[in-house]
Amino acid sequence: MSDNCTHDCSSCGENCADRNATQKESLNKLSSVKKVIAVVSGKGGVGKSLVTSMLAVLSRRKGFETAVLDADVTGPSIPKVFGIKDKAAGSDLGIFPVISKTGVKVMSLNLLLENDTDPVVWRGPIIAGTVKQFWTDVVWDKVDYMFVDMPPGTGDVPLTVFQSLPVDGIIIVTSPQELVSMIVEKAVKMAELMNVPVLGIVENMAYFECDNCGKRHYVYGEGNVEKIAAVHGVKVTAEIPVRRDIASICDKGLIELFEGDWLDGLSDAIERPIK
Repeated sequence: MSDNCTHDCSSCGENCADRNATQKESLNKLSSVKKVIAVVSGKGGVGKSLVTSMLAVLSRRKGFETAVLDADVTGPSIPKVFGIKDKAAGSDLGIFPVISKTGVKVMSLNLLLENDTDPVVWRGPIIAGTVKQFWTDVVWDKVDYMFVDMPPGTGDVPLTVFQSLPVDGIIIVTSPQELVSMIVEKAVKMAELMNVPVLGIVENMAYFECDNCGKRHYVYGEGNVEKIAAVHGVKVTAEIPVRRDIASICDKGLIELFEGDWLDGLSDAIERPIK
């Protein structure tokens, strides 16, 4: 503990005993969540919500009860990707997530707003409090795997999630640019600081595959995802190509129809016991 400690862990980066002993928030009494996986990125626009959605879909296809907690409060995109237009309802028991067409349970701020395009002009503590409520006040019924779509960066909300939710592991999403490799390391180091294992690193928009010859073209340059993973002892990596059909199904809210084996290895790794 620093001599200047204010005892407010939400604004502190020290890895002290008090911080590690931070009390996790309790679930709603009707909820049950077995494993929580946070999907993070060091910067925006790299496809974090896409990866979150795909992993949730893969988990659901295997027969698991799956949920997505959209912690990107100021930029929620999960409902659109899943094509969810209904609003979340509540009662004295709590708030009920909206169920997607294939049975994925979803909670996002856009499911509570009157209009999807209404801006969320809130300060950090209110946003962080909302994320906590998505965990404590929502009725997550018999969830095997919950995927938390985090906002980009290493600020208030990611810190709140790590401190308040029992996160079992994280998935880091990146893109091929050299600058991003440095940002990935920031995310890895934050996970290490919070004593949360990194289960895998996904490089989105990694390459373009020619329709005629099948050759891979690394239009943004070959990334360093495997090199970074090796440095930090991360055993699982994945690459998602640039494809028109991926963008199309997201725009149409049909992510549950996606076809591709890019994340199969990562999905399998999530199911293994976390050491």
